[in-house]
Amino acid sequence: MIRIVLATLALVASTLSAVAFETSATAAYVVDQTTGTVLLAKNADTPLPPASMSKLMTLYMAFEALERGKSNGGLELDELLPVSAQAMSYGGSTLFLRTGERVSVENLLRGIIVLSGNDACVVIAEALSPDGTEGGFARLMTQRGAQLGMTNSTFTNSNGWPKAGHRMSMRDLGLLANRIITDFPQFYPLFAEKEFLFDEAEASNRFNRNPLLTLGIGADGLKTGHTQEAGYGLTGSAKQGNRRIIFVLSGLDSAAARAQEAEAIVNWAFRQFAQTELGTAGQKIADADVTIGAEATVGLVLAKDLSVLVPTNASEGLKAEVIYEGPVRAPISKGDELGELVVTPQGLPETRVPLLADRDIGVYGFKERMLAAAQHLLVRINQGPEGAS
Repeated sequence: MIRIVLATLALVASTLSAVAFETSATAAYVVDQTTGTVLLAKNADTPLPPASMSKLMTLYMAFEALERGKSNGGLELDELLPVSAQAMSYGGSTLFLRTGERVSVENLLRGIIVLSGNDACVVIAEALSPDGTEGGFARLMTQRGAQLGMTNSTFTNSNGWPKAGHRMSMRDLGLLANRIITDFPQFYPLFAEKEFLFDEAEASNRFNRNPLLTLGIGADGLKTGHTQEAGYGLTGSAKQGNRRIIFVLSGLDSAAARAQEAEAIVNWAFRQFAQTELGTAGQKIADADVTIGAEATVGLVLAKDLSVLVPTNASEGLKAEVIYEGPVRAPISKGDELGELVVTPQGLPETRVPLLADRDIGVYGFKERMLAAAQHLLVRINQGPEGAS
């Protein structure tokens, strides 16, 4: 394996290192969605009670059902769903639904997102459950979560009401938030709604519980959570310029502490780190030696645009290293993956980008093979008996 350490060139930043964020949350996870860089992970893989943040899984599955449509076993926005006694059995945050009434899917979704309606979750769950029960839907949530890569999540209900075994990790919640933003851009604007009046008789119950939406810091989602067991939590996202961050907090001791910590994390993530464009797809990074080829080297080019997150005040330059198995044996076709570029910003995870061959290179022709063999033989002869042996 050959390693080439590249000169840092313009990749060097200036003085002090980025300040780590010391969170008072029991568990936390912060990722720069634009580059995929994890900025903070504290107990991020520990399964914990997620409270109402687990409603994001119910919402994700509802969005999938809307994409399928009613004719394919899914839902329609204007479809009216019945409210069951099970839906009425939950306290906490509700839409004050009444058994027997029918509510549109659109109102149920907005009621879950903006008002955190426990009852609305159950109505959606029973409609999508394979056996018509909330428990059946919870099992489906667990299965679908595993398919999405959520390895530390188990669901026992649709809304996060305290129950033994209902657990999610902060990393799983971050993954789920990213999938909602990425997979359903048509529905994501619902998470930025500051209020939703569903019942005139309950006019005070119309405000979004996300404390960041009114602060002008780019926050546009996603879901708060609170139970005595879980403490106060928030799965949030914010966008400033071309960058978006996703963050998850859990275990804070008050709504005020949650608001302060969430705002501080957003400010830290955007001020302490900057996105840097280092190269574009097809840009040549280095040359690799070629054996038995018609040419002695082949160019290595980036397989995709390279954008990395760097501390705004790093004391060291980025370490950039080309790694490939060499010399590369001909024949080589343009676009063959021959190695990778590894970029490591100070204090952050490395970024790896495949490197591809920039052109076709055939093997030696007959004349070239004979010349190479003769040159090799001459070298052996000149080395004398010891070299010949």
